[in-house]
Amino acid sequence: MASVCFYFQVHQPFRLRRYSVFDNDHFYFDNEANREIMLKVADKCYRPATARILDLVKRHEGRFRVSYAISGVCLEQFAAWAPDVLDMFKELADTGACEFIGETSHHSPCFIFSRDEFDRQVDAHRAMVRELFGQEPTVFRNTELMYHDDLALHMSRRGDHKAILCEGVDRILQHRSPNYVYAPPKFEGQPEGLDERPIRLLLKNYKLSDDVAFRFGNRGWEEWPLTTEKFARWVNDINGDGYCCNLFMDYETLGEHQWADTGIFEFLDALPAAIYDTNPGHNDFLTPSQVLDCYKPVGEYAAPNWTSWADTERDLSAWLGNPLQDNAVEELYALREAVYSRHEAGDEYVLEDWRKLTTSDHLYYMCTKYWADGDVHKYFSPYDSPYDAYINFMNVLDNMKQRVDH
Repeated sequence: MASVCFYFQVHQPFRLRRYSVFDNDHFYFDNEANREIMLKVADKCYRPATARILDLVKRHEGRFRVSYAISGVCLEQFAAWAPDVLDMFKELADTGACEFIGETSHHSPCFIFSRDEFDRQVDAHRAMVRELFGQEPTVFRNTELMYHDDLALHMSRRGDHKAILCEGVDRILQHRSPNYVYAPPKFEGQPEGLDERPIRLLLKNYKLSDDVAFRFGNRGWEEWPLTTEKFARWVNDINGDGYCCNLFMDYETLGEHQWADTGIFEFLDALPAAIYDTNPGHNDFLTPSQVLDCYKPVGEYAAPNWTSWADTERDLSAWLGNPLQDNAVEELYALREAVYSRHEAGDEYVLEDWRKLTTSDHLYYMCTKYWADGDVHKYFSPYDSPYDAYINFMNVLDNMKQRVDH
C-alpha cells in the first residue's frame, strides 16, 4: 500500500514598505504591494488550484484528500483582499477530505528565540483554524519545516498535537526510507515503546516533492516531461520500502512557480486517477491524521541539530547565520518584553506590528548565499540586495524601539 499524503504550505508575508531613517510614523507595511501580490497569486494559483482540488474531491467522492497549513498572516490577507479564496477553503473543509495543519500564526521561527511567544502564536493560529474551518489542528508543522528534537519534546508537553511534519533529511535517515511514520527519540519520563510516544513524525519525500515543485517545467531535466503515469509509477515503487508518500510543497507551485502553460494543472487533475490505476486497490490518498491512524512508527528520527526544507543544506542557513540575520533577529527579540508591556499599556497595534516582523521572510531576504540557492532567494526578495533588506528592516526596528520606550 502506498498512501499519498499531500500537504501544501500557503503563505504570504506582510512585506515592509521602504522605510528610511527619516521616517517616524508607525505604518511599516506596504499594503499596496501586498494587495497586488495577493491578487496576482490568487489569480494564478489560489483560485484555479483550489477549484481543481475541490473538483477532484467531489469527482473521486472524497477519496482524494489534501491538507494545508495556511499562515495566519496569509489568512488575514485572504480576508482583506481575496475573501472568495477563503470561502473556497471553507468549502474544502466542509467536504471532510481536507485537513488544516497547525503552525505559528505569523510564520515565525520564534520557537528558537522565545518559547512563550511560540506558544502564543500556536494558540492564536489554532483559534483562527477553529473559527474559520471548524477544525482543531492535531498535526503541527513548524515554519518552513524547521525541526529539532526540542520541538518534539515541547509539543509533547503541550499535549494538543499528535504529530509534526518535517523534512526527510538524508544525513539523519542514513539510507532509511522517508516513507514511514517515525517517532522522536525517547525523552525522560516517556515510554520506551514507539507506539506509545506522544509525538509522531511524518517526513517529506523531498525527491518526489521536488520533482513537482522545482523540476516539473524544466525542459533540461532528464525526466521532462513529467507525466502522471510516470509519477504514479514512482509513487507505487515505494511499496516494499514504505507506506506513505509525503508530498510536501508550497501551494504556489500550482500556477505561480510552475506556470499554467507548463501543464501543472492538467497534471494535478489527472494524478489521482493515475495513482489509483497504477496498482488498483493498493494505493490511496490520506490526510496526515489518517496516515497516523493507518500506520505505526517503525523507528526513531533524531534531530539534535536544526533542519528545514530549504536549500541544499536543509538547515537554518536560509534565515540565520550571517551577521545581518543574526543582528536583526537579536535586536528583534530583545524588544519582546517591552512590546508586551507597551501593548498592555494601550498601544493597540504594537504587538501585531512586532509579530509581523517575526515572519521568517524578512530574515530570508537577508540571506547572502550564492549559486543556485542564491537564485531562489533573489527570486522571492523584493529588495535589490540582502543589505538593502537588512537596512530597511533595521530602520523599522529602530522606530519600534522608540515607540516602546515612550
